Amino acid sequence: MDMFRRLPNAWRLLPLLLLFFFLALNSMAGDSPTMDEQNHLARGLAFLATGDPHFSLEHPPLINTLSALPVYLLTDVYIPLDDPSWGWRDGWYVFAERLLWQSGNDVSLIIFLARLPIVFVTIGMALVGYRFGRALWPGGQGAALFAAACLLFDPNLLAHGRYTTTDAGGAAFLLLATFLLWRLWQAEGGRYGRHLAAAAVGLGLAFSSKFSTLTFAPLFLLLAALPLYGQPWRWRAAARRLGQLAAAGGGSLLVVWAVYGFQWAAFDFQSPLLQALNVWRGSMPTFWAGVEQILFLSSGGRASYLWGQFSDTGFPLYFPIAFLVKSPLPLLLLLPAAAFILLRRQETRGRAVFLLLPAFLYFLLSMQSALNIGYRHLFPMLPLLYLLIAGLGQMAESAWSRLALGAAAVSILGSALLIHPHYLSYFNLAAGGPQKGGEILIDSNIDWGQDLIRLQRWLAANGAAQVKLSWFGSADPAYYGIAYEALPGVPRHFDLWWNVPFDRAQPPPGLYAISVSNLGEPPLRTAEKTVFAWFRARRPTARVGYSIYIYDVR
Repeated sequence: MDMFRRLPNAWRLLPLLLLFFFLALNSMAGDSPTMDEQNHLARGLAFLATGDPHFSLEHPPLINTLSALPVYLLTDVYIPLDDPSWGWRDGWYVFAERLLWQSGNDVSLIIFLARLPIVFVTIGMALVGYRFGRALWPGGQGAALFAAACLLFDPNLLAHGRYTTTDAGGAAFLLLATFLLWRLWQAEGGRYGRHLAAAAVGLGLAFSSKFSTLTFAPLFLLLAALPLYGQPWRWRAAARRLGQLAAAGGGSLLVVWAVYGFQWAAFDFQSPLLQALNVWRGSMPTFWAGVEQILFLSSGGRASYLWGQFSDTGFPLYFPIAFLVKSPLPLLLLLPAAAFILLRRQETRGRAVFLLLPAFLYFLLSMQSALNIGYRHLFPMLPLLYLLIAGLGQMAESAWSRLALGAAAVSILGSALLIHPHYLSYFNLAAGGPQKGGEILIDSNIDWGQDLIRLQRWLAANGAAQVKLSWFGSADPAYYGIAYEALPGVPRHFDLWWNVPFDRAQPPPGLYAISVSNLGEPPLRTAEKTVFAWFRARRPTARVGYSIYIYDVR
């Protein structure tokens, strides 16, 4: 024990990193491709093969390219560039379908390889959190270690930190950019060049990873103007920080352009306000078209579900409720305490505001969004909140704060171990756990198509030769050897919602497997939701993971 205490804190991270790596690999090997993964992988592989990023309209190419790199280098993957969909502006759905399910590619191998880089990016996020924690709270014993442990074992971050999507990667690179800006604004003297260049790279990587990170650009402007860096407010100091941010922002565009492969082509705007610019050529037109889509073309949402209700325009309380039911309880319990204590103390107030203000404003902006499909959209603020709580370790004179941080870290690790390998379906105990989660939220909160492999194993173990299947996910059940009769699904067999192949008032005998997201019949209006009403009124015979309900109708 004494030897362990004498180890530098950085070395104490090693067992945590190894445990995370084991949990991530062990669990992701049993998860079938989730709803969006094939699209992300298709974008990355197409970009690596051609250098053309036109598929990167919804998501910048950085994370997709990192995910696709081991697949591209280590396998003989067939990329269907000869398919007509490659020439379409938004043809990645058809392109991805052919890539994974119609080309004879080894889906299990390429999905596993594509998920590996995200695992390492998540480890990188924890390391940045550790380094940031040390910079913010130098007097707190274990504060940095606590932040890193939470970023590794928060079940929500762990869930998406194993998938070839942009959610974990966007949060990781945004945290890096925030840390590098903090370090730049803390620098003393006139030698800012190295820190300024690092901040430009960090911002460029963040903006190249996920379009939602651009939301933080005005938040960084606000942080630059405020007196949060150990000195009274002076307009010259604020102007200097704003100038540094402007310079780093300008440099970040060069990084973004490099990530887009220095694309130079005609602009392809769709909104009437910008279409006149399409006569010009310029740098990274796909990036600007993606920004345009967020600002002018994506004001609407998708069918969202909250506690038995559906909406096409979103719910104002969607993200507050999602935060309350899916966040680990230590985060919910310690966050108000940390905010109150650290904001009250003059010596910690500046650092607390630096962390809490952008997280709070981002949360408010999220509440205005009609895109209510997952807790994962709150990821950009989670590292900041854990770093804020870690500041309780700054109070070295307080034994309760050290005890609270230790108990919180152990509790979050325990939550990760107890839910293993079903991280995507995590709900905290106050919400009733994952068993009750489907009554509150669906989609990527609990059921994103991850349990198809486990369904195949359940059917084999129970001697079921065939199943009537309603599947919420883009994966092809036939690939996994599942003999099934199709029921209405999303996105597969979508047409059956209006051509139901069974008597909905009295379903015929047989074994039914229905994804919990599909039980709510998301494509249908409220008055039309009668397809699975018979099943919703009954308890399932069994469950596969927490996302597929089994009904043995006799």
